[in-house]
Amino acid sequence: MTNNMTDTIKKPDTQNDNATNPVDSATHTDHSWFNRSVPGVKQQLTAPLTAVETEPSTECPSCHSMITNTALIFNCYVCPHCDHHLAMTARERLQWFLGQVDGELGQEFVAKDPLGFVDSKPYPQRMLEAQTKTGETEALIVLYGKLRNLDVVACAFDFRFMGGSMGSVVGDRFVQAAEKALTEKKPLVCFAASGGARMQEGLLSLMQMARTGAAIERLRLAGVPYIVVLTNPVYGGVTASLAMLGDIHLAEPKAMIGFAGKRVIEQTVRETLEEPFQRAEFLLEHGVVDEVVHRHQLGDTIYRLLAKLCSQPNVDA
Repeated sequence: MTNNMTDTIKKPDTQNDNATNPVDSATHTDHSWFNRSVPGVKQQLTAPLTAVETEPSTECPSCHSMITNTALIFNCYVCPHCDHHLAMTARERLQWFLGQVDGELGQEFVAKDPLGFVDSKPYPQRMLEAQTKTGETEALIVLYGKLRNLDVVACAFDFRFMGGSMGSVVGDRFVQAAEKALTEKKPLVCFAASGGARMQEGLLSLMQMARTGAAIERLRLAGVPYIVVLTNPVYGGVTASLAMLGDIHLAEPKAMIGFAGKRVIEQTVRETLEEPFQRAEFLLEHGVVDEVVHRHQLGDTIYRLLAKLCSQPNVDA
């Protein structure tokens, strides 16, 4: 029985089936080829670029946040994240401070090279590089105009110009500003930011300490107000002269203020000086400055003080 069953069951002839149905086989293959999943290029889903990535930006030296230059300008160069006060150029600061600019003083003064001073490069070459970098002719800018209803003479140091160092031209411009304030009975405001006297002019730069001090004394005798705003940093001969001879001394938060640098003092006394040594807040506690004022309130504070000192009506009152 087993043999009969084996004889009657036929195995499928696969070769004959494929040979007899070539069209069906090809059609099935074609459909499967068209219907197969085609691998494609996957799109990378990226977030749109932010303003910080598309606009010129500046890194905050305190919190290291990236801030667009436009946002910095509108916020008076104060970091919106940590409230750190970034440096401002002298011209930007004066134009921000004065509501109306009527003129500029001291552009006729030009620095010379009386000593023929050469260190790693000649002094005239250093001056030319600083002028090209900053677009200014010297480290001190003097403008006069109006602070609301008050006529004011204002000057500011530009630290980018050879560290805001005080040479003969800086002294000439400051004295000219003081003489204009004295002649027209206008208050004088100085925004100080300097590394000290300019060594390339030797004794001539040190003489500016006496010149500026004498001009400030004439203002004091005539009853003309002189207000100093100490910004970051103020050191050396500027601190020892015009920056510490004001009727009122204001300072921006965390500004470094002193005569000798912190490292020089540490090497002299052989002690480590911890924070906030030489900071504006430290000097306020020790009576060196009268008030530490946030940059956003600086204009209002100076105006109120000058209106009081000049016996002028306060338009904000």
